[in-house]
Amino acid sequence: MNGEIAASGRYKLLVVEDDGVIAEEMKRQLEKWGYEVVCAEDFKNVLAEFTRIAPHLVLMDIGLPFFNGYYWCSQIRQISQVPIIFVSSAGDNMNIVMAVNMGGDDFLVKPFGAEVLSAKVQAMLRRTYAFREQMNVMEYQGLILDLSDASLLAEGRKLELTKNEFRILQLLFENAGSTVARETIMKRLWDNDCFVDDNTLTVNMTRLKKKLETVGAGGLIHTQKGLGYVLGAG
Repeated sequence: MNGEIAASGRYKLLVVEDDGVIAEEMKRQLEKWGYEVVCAEDFKNVLAEFTRIAPHLVLMDIGLPFFNGYYWCSQIRQISQVPIIFVSSAGDNMNIVMAVNMGGDDFLVKPFGAEVLSAKVQAMLRRTYAFREQMNVMEYQGLILDLSDASLLAEGRKLELTKNEFRILQLLFENAGSTVARETIMKRLWDNDCFVDDNTLTVNMTRLKKKLETVGAGGLIHTQKGLGYVLGAG
């Protein structure tokens, strides 16, 4: 997740809602507030959707096809602490307790107004990311990139980065889930040098990948042949 986000429009939200009409209405309302909103489409593999989109917050219905929202919440919790707000008409105490026990952060009972939806989302994002913004860090699926000292924290272990390694990771974190072209990375690293061999980037990237393996993050960066590199998607 992008730790240096300030405006609501830089937050990406994932709506996991089986009712297409409700999902699109939630998307429309939240986009009015400046959020980037994606509605899940593959209900057989919500975890893959989550990994591909890399949202800052998930709005999760309970009654989903194939597997319910509780199941997908528990799956997401195995790889990320991104806030999850359950959205359901089943607002009895048993379901609310179950949502919390499975790793949910809040519960929104249908039907609800646009103002309530926005207030819940804003409050959750503020509580989750405000401290990280003050600490000047970026986060992606439990990995913390510290912008103040150019280090990466993974599973409680701190990895010191070189200037180029840090710049590469910062650029990939800023574009988590999207392919970053080799040319874009080279421009970030060597903006004032027009004679850098393309192979220099390959060498830097290979060293960084090996370094990430030492803290259990060897699969963090994937190569997209002929395109560039992507964070968190093979």
